[in-house]
Amino acid sequence: MLHEADIAAMLNTIRLAGLTTVSLLILGTPPAYWLAMKKFPGAFLLEAVISLPLVLPPTVLGFYLLIILGPAGFIGGILERIGAEQLVFSFKGLLIASIIYSLPFVIQPLKNAFAAIGRRPSEAAATLGAGPLDRFFTVVLPAARNGFISAAVLGFAHTIGEFGVVLMIGGNIPGRTRLLSIAIYEHAAALEYARAHTLSIILLIFSFVTLSLVHALGGSRSTVT
Repeated sequence: MLHEADIAAMLNTIRLAGLTTVSLLILGTPPAYWLAMKKFPGAFLLEAVISLPLVLPPTVLGFYLLIILGPAGFIGGILERIGAEQLVFSFKGLLIASIIYSLPFVIQPLKNAFAAIGRRPSEAAATLGAGPLDRFFTVVLPAARNGFISAAVLGFAHTIGEFGVVLMIGGNIPGRTRLLSIAIYEHAAALEYARAHTLSIILLIFSFVTLSLVHALGGSRSTVT
């Protein structure tokens, strides 16, 4: 039986994962398409920056975000001077941290999908008089549908399981920044193993379903090609 505080943490986690996924699909599509279609010097450096969260310890990323977004940091200092709401220990701060931390999990599937399509379909549409935006929305996007689904699933799932980054930026404020992963840690530390086990099983089942969906999409894509 889930307690009210755990349900609140679950809803907060789903909200964060949903907003992070939508934001990354919007923000990540242009650079993913650009990296897939354009060859330019130093592209590997841009890809390395995007992929950095894959290898960087979450607490390190969270620490530097805390420094930058905090009242004494560059962004936090600007917010302090203009009297705006601070981002640390707030849901907005969690969202920014989640977008940065989950960036490669969305951009990489999108880039792979665009690269698999190649230039030919778009070039064929261009010969029929279609403009750049028309070609992208009517030709490229429908063909990359599975890539978008994989990116959305991976981005959502990765945000669900975040711990180090969100703990550094958001802390553990009930109803505001408390997430499932933090709730599990808190229950385990308090020797409340039954509650920790219940939440862990939920995340385990969700992770298995997520990976099954991603692999199923990958299999269907390879079958089509």
